[in-house]
Amino acid sequence: MNVLILGSGGREHALAWKIAQSPELKNLFIAPGNAGTIQHGINVDIDPEDFDKIGRFVNDHKIDMIVVGPEVPLVKGIRDFFDSKAEFKDVAVIGPSKAGAALEGSKDFAKAFMSKYQIPTAAYQTFGVGGTKMGHEFLATLKPPYVLKADGLAAGKGVIITKDLQEAQQTLIEMIDNAQFGDASSKVVIEEFLDGIEVSVFVLTDGKNYVLLPEAKDYKRIGEGDTGKNTGGMGSISPVPFADESFMQKVKERIIQPTIDGLQKEDILYQGFIFFGLTNVGGDPWVIEYNCRMGDPESEAVIPRIKTDLLQLLKAVKNQELSGQAIEFYQRHAASVFLVSGGYPDAYEKGKVITGIEKVSGSTIFHAGTKILEDDTITSGGRVLAITSLANSMQEALEKSYQNVKLVNFDKKNFRSDLGRDLLKYSKSE
Repeated sequence: MNVLILGSGGREHALAWKIAQSPELKNLFIAPGNAGTIQHGINVDIDPEDFDKIGRFVNDHKIDMIVVGPEVPLVKGIRDFFDSKAEFKDVAVIGPSKAGAALEGSKDFAKAFMSKYQIPTAAYQTFGVGGTKMGHEFLATLKPPYVLKADGLAAGKGVIITKDLQEAQQTLIEMIDNAQFGDASSKVVIEEFLDGIEVSVFVLTDGKNYVLLPEAKDYKRIGEGDTGKNTGGMGSISPVPFADESFMQKVKERIIQPTIDGLQKEDILYQGFIFFGLTNVGGDPWVIEYNCRMGDPESEAVIPRIKTDLLQLLKAVKNQELSGQAIEFYQRHAASVFLVSGGYPDAYEKGKVITGIEKVSGSTIFHAGTKILEDDTITSGGRVLAITSLANSMQEALEKSYQNVKLVNFDKKNFRSDLGRDLLKYSKSE
């Protein structure tokens, strides 16, 4: 098969790394890719949002499958673009239609969908332009902390949580009236705070059937002890000790199956990954959010734990043949630690030379924000590299990753050294 992966981050490198291992693969292209993806295929200088240019490339290179990494092309309707043209009828697009991607593209749509299909989620109300006064009144009825979410895509930064009512009310003004996140916050979802610990659950669905992938715990805050600003993700761990058989059975019965059934009832075409952002409240799973693609940084811990040929699973999606597919996991623990640019998630410098990559052993490096400049690998983003290790326990995997973190350097390198500490109390083996 000839496969095109769209995207340039750590998730796309992990996908390329795994797909490249398949005997089914003939040629692999990544658009635009990064300094790591060139180890597994050919990088192509195409913007993932330039559908016409992607279409020409698909024709010219006889692409059989497009794997869409990031959310923006999906929310903008890349699946619909290819489905609408007869010349692409045999091309498998791994990703939902625009209507399906609205699960991530509109928080209000997602909350209404969950409410309609009785999927457990926090109570909420949505407010738009002219609605800040009513929003302030609704906030006053809630107990702190207060959760405000931009309705649209805001690059992972559109969720504000505060314990101060006045700050929450001012934040609502900033988001709606002052367009803090542009069009993304023209509507804002305010919801009750769910007090629990988070877990990311992933499925691959063909629209009728699904296979469950390994779960993960990600770390969003920049600072130790989950302090400071939200980032795109500072690392991830899989498996998650509290996501045991009993908990996951509840997830399947109360959340995954009703979601798949609801999409079918709404006549929404969904063939791709669904990311369920959950919180564990006293042993019960509640949905915080949906995403319409694989997670990042979770992919860097989840994908290395998949033993099954991923390309074989993806092939089964187009013809709705997933029900006949089994998926196997490696039983080892994965720990993925991100190295980020100094200053991130605020302003940061690019173009820093990265050294020591060749010294790493016993771990896999997934590139996220890197480029090749002459003979050097340089930084090109806020999140730069993920160092992932597999071991017989979470603690061993973390130790291996942190040992290798010390060997890789660039100016103002930053990382969190406390990943996994919040999970130790749940883990019997640690």
